[in-house]
Parts: sequence; structure tokens; C-alpha cells
Amino acid sequence: MDIADVAKRTGVPASTLRYYEKKGLLKSLAGPGQRRQFAADVADRLALIALGQAAGFSLDEVGAMLVDLQVDRQMLIAKADELDARIRRLQAMSKGLRHAAQCPEEDHLECPKFQRLMKLSAAGHGKNRAVQQLPLSAQDKTTI
Repeated sequence: MDIADVAKRTGVPASTLRYYEKKGLLKSLAGPGQRRQFAADVADRLALIALGQAAGFSLDEVGAMLVDLQVDRQMLIAKADELDARIRRLQAMSKGLRHAAQCPEEDHLECPKFQRLMKLSAAGHGKNRAVQQLPLSAQDKTTI
């Protein structure tokens, strides 16, 4: 299947396919200067790449898993733990937003529960990894 067909059938842009090939995630069957041809299982491989990215793995981590089918199970457990922590933060933020919608305070910035929501938001922003890694206190998890 040529690159245009793969892009059309999978919805993955040709530029992304070329990038994945450059990173070693995909292999084309064509030589230099020829139109890229991919094996029939390319859609499955793209689905695995998408699954890995959705789970929070980097492309390098996904590539390592695709090369060595003996996946590091400890790495999978660690990623699952990260996802669980992210889910807890998101659930707390959702509760905070619901509280803010019904908050009796005139100014949300004066509300202690809204203050915790802002802290959670800052922690998940990604620019400050040290803050993001801080564990939520039991109060933050249950009272927002």
C-alpha cells in the first residue's frame, strides 16, 4: 500500500507517516527516490502507536516496545500508576468546577475550595514538573 493510500485509509497524514519512518516506528518497502510502500499491517502498527501515545508513552518508548515485543511490564505498571494519578487530579478538578458553579462566595478567589482547584490546575499544567509531581493531600482529593 503506498503512502497516499495509508494516509487516506488511516487518517494519519503522510508527513506523520514519513516522520514515524524517520524515527524507526514504521518501515517502508521502497528504495530511495521511490514512492513509499508500506506492508499490509501498517494500520495495526499505527493503531499501536496511537494507543501508546494515548497512554502517555513517548514515541521513543513506543518505538522500543515495537522493536522488542518483550515489553517491560514494570514500565507498563509505572505508566498505569501515572494515569491513575492523572485521573485522580482530573476528578478533583471536575468536582472543583462543579463547586465553583454553585459556590456561595461572591469572589471565587476567596473560596478555599476554588483555591485548591487552582492549585490542582497549576500542578497539571506541565510547565512546573516539580509542582505536578506533588501528591494531593487527602483533603484535596475529598473536599473539592
